[in-house]
Amino acid sequence: MSLRINEVNENLTHFLTITVIEWIDIFTKEEYFKIIIDSFKYCRKNKGLLLYEYVIMPNHIHLIVGSKEKYKLSQIIRDFKRHTTKEIIKLLEVDNRRYILNLVKNSFSKKLGTEKQIWQRENCPEVIVSEKFSIQKIQYIHNNPVKKGFVTRPEDWSYSSARNRILNNNTLIELDNLWS
Repeated sequence: MSLRINEVNENLTHFLTITVIEWIDIFTKEEYFKIIIDSFKYCRKNKGLLLYEYVIMPNHIHLIVGSKEKYKLSQIIRDFKRHTTKEIIKLLEVDNRRYILNLVKNSFSKKLGTEKQIWQRENCPEVIVSEKFSIQKIQYIHNNPVKKGFVTRPEDWSYSSARNRILNNNTLIELDNLWS
């Protein structure tokens, strides 16, 4: 498995896992989740992101995403990570979360020359090659909060596309349709 989106598959639909450096539980209150959701919205509107499925967990995000024609998924994800890093660090500073700020500043896996890093560089992309594979990944995404014991039903996790799909609730974010 490749660790990053490669040029050959750039504009195909992918399952991605975007992980916080050192697997730190940063997303512990609504303001942190809002940064991610707002960034998804911006990327959908302005960067050509096609967002099909997602779940935001305390220390990682799973996505099924693609890009509109003439856009590059790798660049969208790069910009998403860059922007959310800046915003999350600001919020960590406001919240005086010194321990986490120290970890993101001194992580052994931080990219050289980077002052503070929120996201691991790898996205572990997997190209969605069939409907069967996509259904498997969608179930994995939706069941992630259940498996971790945060909720008993996928649709009860506020920051998941399960709410869109099961409850037809698009109030947090609208999604694109994978097989339309």
